[in-house]
Formats: sequence, C-alpha cells, structure tokens
Amino acid sequence: MNASLTVFFKEIRENLRDRRTLSSALLIGPLLGPVMLVMIMQLSIGREFSRAEAPLKVPVIGAEHAPNLVEALKQMGLEPEAPVDDPIATVLDQKADAVLRIPEGFGEAWEKGQPAQVELYYDSSQRDSHTPVSRVGTMVRQYSQLHAAQRLIARGLSPDLIQPVLLDSRDQSTPQSRAGLLFSMLPYFFILTIFLGGMYLAIDLTAGERERQSLEPLFANPVARWRILAGKLGAICAFSLVSLLLAIAAFAVAGRFMPSDKLGMDFNLGMHFATTTLLLMLPLVALLAALQTLVAAFAKSFREAQTYLSILMLLPIIPTIVLSVVPMKPQSWMYAVPLLAQQVGVTEVLRGAHVGAGEVVLCLAAGLAAAFIAVLATAWVYRSERLAISA
Repeated sequence: MNASLTVFFKEIRENLRDRRTLSSALLIGPLLGPVMLVMIMQLSIGREFSRAEAPLKVPVIGAEHAPNLVEALKQMGLEPEAPVDDPIATVLDQKADAVLRIPEGFGEAWEKGQPAQVELYYDSSQRDSHTPVSRVGTMVRQYSQLHAAQRLIARGLSPDLIQPVLLDSRDQSTPQSRAGLLFSMLPYFFILTIFLGGMYLAIDLTAGERERQSLEPLFANPVARWRILAGKLGAICAFSLVSLLLAIAAFAVAGRFMPSDKLGMDFNLGMHFATTTLLLMLPLVALLAALQTLVAAFAKSFREAQTYLSILMLLPIIPTIVLSVVPMKPQSWMYAVPLLAQQVGVTEVLRGAHVGAGEVVLCLAAGLAAAFIAVLATAWVYRSERLAISA
C-alpha cells in the first residue's frame, strides 16, 4: 500500500506542474458546460423574445383585396412590406421569413359569407421562420374567430354554437420538471467533465511515460505491477473527482444566471441536486479512469493515445442519443447500466422527481462492478513486458 501511495503522490505532484493537465482537469472540463449553457440560453432566449415582441415585417401580396384584414393585422403588430413578384423564391432564398398573399377573390368570398382564403408562404426547414410564421398564423386565426362570432351574433345565434366541445388543458408539469426536459443534456456534460478531467493524466501516465521511456525503470522496481497501477489510477481518479466537483459547483452558479422567470422554469441546482449527482457519478470516476488507462496502454505515443481516447469519448453520448430518439419511461433496471444510469438519474433529480436510495445503491454497485472489471483488464495489460517498450 505504501508503494501505491508513493506512486499516487508522485503523479499528483508531477502533474500539478503540467499546465495542459491542469487546464483540462480544472478549467476546460468543469467550466466548458456551464459557460456554453449560459451563453446559448441567454443568446437564443433573448433573441427569440426580441423577435416575438418586435414588429413583424412580412411582405404582403394583394393587400388591396382585404384592407380591413391588413389594418387589423397592423394593430396586432404586423408591418406589411412591399409585395414581391415570386413568394416561393423569396422564402427559399431567405429574403423573407414568410410572405402573405391575399387572392383577388378574397373580397367577393367575404361578402358572400363564404370562407375567404389567404396564403402564407414559408420554409419550415429554416430555423428563423418558426416564430414569424407562428405569429402570422395566430393573428389570422384571431381575426377569423372574431368575425365568425360577429356573424353569428348578427344572425341572432350564440358564438358557442361553433364550439360544441371545449378542451380544458390542465398541464401538470412543474417549473422544475420543465427545466429537466430542457436540460436533458446536462448529465452528458458531467460525464464529459469526468472524462476530460482524467484524460490527459491517463495518457501521460501510460503512453506518455512509455514514449519518454520512463515506464521501464519504474517497472524495474521490486514492486508489484498492480500497486503501481493502483497509484496511477488513484491519481487519475483524484483529478477527475476534483473536476466533477468544480463542474457541479459551476452549474449551481450558472443556474442563477438562467432567465428562469422568462421561461417559467425553476433551476433547482442546490445541495440535494449536487449530493445526488455526485453519488450517481462516482462510479464513472473509477470506470472511466480504468478505461482511459486501458486504452492508453495500447498506444506507443502521447499523440496516438489522444486519437484512441477521442474515439472513446463518443461512448458516453450514446445513452443521451438513445433516450432522445427513443424516449423511455425511467425504470429501476436502468440504474444497473453504467452511463444510462447517470443519464436517467440526473435527469430525474433535475425534474424534481424522487430518486430513492435503492436506485442510488444499484447505480453505485453496478458502476463499481463495471469499474472493477475494467481495472482487472487494465491490470492484466500491465503485466505485459511489452508495455514498457516504446518502439
């Protein structure tokens, strides 16, 4: 055990001098997710709110055929622009988000009490078109409903006749549960933080030392290989754990800068969230450290190990993609699957749902069991004499 502690403190001390390791473990990993999240949310939400409140500029073709309609749309916030010759080409070339066309027969159909048609041209594949198209559609529907009610009243009928069934929607979501839906990618950020926190250290302690030819003298000492491996894994886990703690704290601070009042959400990233997230993520600290060391052991240079681990970095995102494509109701067995357990568990906590002690224990047990298997595989590779050879 003394040998393992010696290796542990040696690697910690040496890598504290390495700026690349420190920036990855204590800066890039913990702060990348929170900073990106706050910036994206502030920019996208601010932009959408400004677009929703600003006057809506839309080219209108045939405005002279329905002056009353155009005037009503103006009062609702629409600013008619000059008509265009080709509405289809206009939206496809992104010269306008939407084009409103009023056919010549609009006035005649209106006078006869028949449905009067208007045409709205847009390209749904353009992301910027959603807000203006939704606003124009809402304006036209409001105008239509108002005059439909007036026509019924003029004939001595109640407007309720055209609504034989009323749907009363009762949304049972809470501000916190809506936040969980919005931040479904948050567990991946924590996993990525753990990965980045120990990646450069794992590369340097195996492939790096192999390339510098310092691994062979270390193995020449009368110390069991598994003790050397234990010290190295302990150092990697320490950096990853510190990175995770910093990320949890950074997200707690970032939650205070989220525009929760505008979104009608509650970002509760306090002590309960931090504690549960830490417990759920702990097995991954050991598992990813063992996997990174195992993969790096097959590389003969630092650069080659970086290539291998960049491919391994894609592994944690698989559960996130699966759950986004095929949504599944959280079940107890999911907590026995590493990576999937963290994705489900952290999302549930973020939604304000209860994650019981049984689920947490199952996650810890299954994750640590997987980490133990990975450590055994790494220890088996460490027994090979080829590991100390760089050429």
